[in-house]
Amino acid sequence: MTSRIAKMARIAMAAWLVSACQTVQTTGGGAVGVDRSQTMMVSAAEVEQASGKQYQQVIGEARQKGVLNRDPAQLARVRAISNRLIPQTVAFRRDAAQWQWEVNVIRSDELNAWCMAGGKMAVYSGLIDKLNLTDDELAAVMGHEIAHALREHSREQISKAMVTSVGASVAGAILGVGQLGTDLMGMVGKVTFELPNSRLHETEADRIGVELAARAGYDPRAAISLWDKMGARSNGGPPQWLSTHPGHESRRRDLGEYAQRVMPLYEQARR
Repeated sequence: MTSRIAKMARIAMAAWLVSACQTVQTTGGGAVGVDRSQTMMVSAAEVEQASGKQYQQVIGEARQKGVLNRDPAQLARVRAISNRLIPQTVAFRRDAAQWQWEVNVIRSDELNAWCMAGGKMAVYSGLIDKLNLTDDELAAVMGHEIAHALREHSREQISKAMVTSVGASVAGAILGVGQLGTDLMGMVGKVTFELPNSRLHETEADRIGVELAARAGYDPRAAISLWDKMGARSNGGPPQWLSTHPGHESRRRDLGEYAQRVMPLYEQARR
């Protein structure tokens, strides 16, 4: 009887997993042709809501510590670049224009920037100051991070984690221990601040990022000089937060190829 119940539970859970998963196209391909379909187990609305809460918590903590938007000129510069990049997101998804975008600068020595689901973005001052970024290079960073949000890479990571979690929880439930539960806000924080993106995600963000920059009138070739600066700062390797990025030379080649592909967009924007 016990084995029969366990078998029925496994069949029911397998059926639930299949029904819960959705294959979606989060973005159009754009000129760079990023058109991979993605499998999701959680809705975009749920992830955006959790991201909004996580973002307000991070921004609130930065404000309490006195490290939020300390340099008005730097903040104005970052927001001016974002104001040119954000309208270009419609080339990949129309709904992004209606997101409640927020862009802030956090004073920190970290070489870091990120954009959560729904357009919740932060740039760390150390990235700008330590690498002495030009506007074109800063646009490359921000375009890359915006691309992660457009492609809903966090949602995809969370979905994969949920599949693993559900499998473990089901096994525990069959044995009489544990139950399914998901702290979505905590998972958003984990994938944003702790877990590196996969190489596939980074390559997609690189390619979409150079197109966003080009469409906004920033030289897409700056993504190559940006990567060189990061490599030099880390003795030939990427910073810890970029540890799963493609290898230096292969990434330079890919950035160069796709920067050339979108040069007509850049030249058109400049005109």
